[in-house]
Amino acid sequence: MSLNGKAYIVGAYEHPTRKADDLSVVRLHADVAKGALEDACLTKDDIDGYFCAGDAPGLGTTTIAEYLGLKLRHVDSTECGGSAPILHVAHAAEAIAAGRCNVALITLAGRPRAAGAALALKAPDPDAPEVQFELPFGPATQNLYGMVAKRHMYEYGTTSEQLAWIKVAASHHAQHNPHAMLRNVVTVEDVVNSPMVADPLHRLDCCVMTDGGGALIVARPEIAKQLKRPLVKVRGTGEAPRHAAGGRIDLTWSAARWSGAAAFAEAGLTPADIKYASLYDSFTITVLMQLEDLGFCKKGEGGKFVQDGGLISGVGKLPFNTDGGGLCNNHPANRGGVTKVIEAVRQLRGEAHPAVQVPNCDIALANGIGGALASRHTAATLILERV
Repeated sequence: MSLNGKAYIVGAYEHPTRKADDLSVVRLHADVAKGALEDACLTKDDIDGYFCAGDAPGLGTTTIAEYLGLKLRHVDSTECGGSAPILHVAHAAEAIAAGRCNVALITLAGRPRAAGAALALKAPDPDAPEVQFELPFGPATQNLYGMVAKRHMYEYGTTSEQLAWIKVAASHHAQHNPHAMLRNVVTVEDVVNSPMVADPLHRLDCCVMTDGGGALIVARPEIAKQLKRPLVKVRGTGEAPRHAAGGRIDLTWSAARWSGAAAFAEAGLTPADIKYASLYDSFTITVLMQLEDLGFCKKGEGGKFVQDGGLISGVGKLPFNTDGGGLCNNHPANRGGVTKVIEAVRQLRGEAHPAVQVPNCDIALANGIGGALASRHTAATLILERV
């Protein structure tokens, strides 16, 4: 069943905090839910479906439903890391099309920064079957992505300077976002001269760690058209996991190759139709891989695509992450998917900052990577249309 046109995003809200010293995780979920409902001109009594992932405390859907006082007839707690909220939009559209709910709420929130670095990242699950084989080699998020970047450089001649252009583009956008954690514009030299974290990735190749969160409201078309909000239609969706395949893995591509193809097919569009792209930017290499795997450029040509401002709004061929993205603005709860959809909605509504608003933006893409490119991850792709 195609989901093209079966649901609309009617509410979107990003929490303004980047360090929540005095707010609990459940309070953050409540804050973003309230913000999205107000944005949609709805109340909590209109919500009959709720979607969250592992960032929700307690029993997840049940805990948040109780805290918010929601009366629900459909819940979904699909967990796939940072791409989960993007995937949840597709699942909400599925549930709406199947008659399971009429108005769905999606929330993400957390406070890893306030909790401190020691509490920010979970220890490996001792019951995960891969741990006994991988843990002796010291895998960490940064060195897993460093391996991907190093392999891309070896195979295609990609340079650190080309990767740095992705951070430069994000910083050019973040300077206009009053809530962005890092608002200073940086240069290629700033990035490549910043301390090395995991060769070849420097400190400025890495995303920020922030508290806060975001929420989305997805509704049946009939309901969306009754609200006094710009119409943002779900036009294409795709999701795909990729794993290590018992060690038979090619580090030069991601699951976005599959999720993107599905989303474009459902939308009846091609990458050339996209006016704006929200791309998961846990690291600069994450963006480069998505650009290639989603078809914005050929494999191995991502470096040339991004250099000299290729991703800067008003300058380059494909404006990306005009809020500053995870590299400069916000990566709440170590999960950046929800902010990718929120900024795409802003662009389609014409509500992005005037300095970065894409003219006549009617088709936007949001893509997420949950997990680690070098081992196992889930990609989720969403194509949205202003109608």
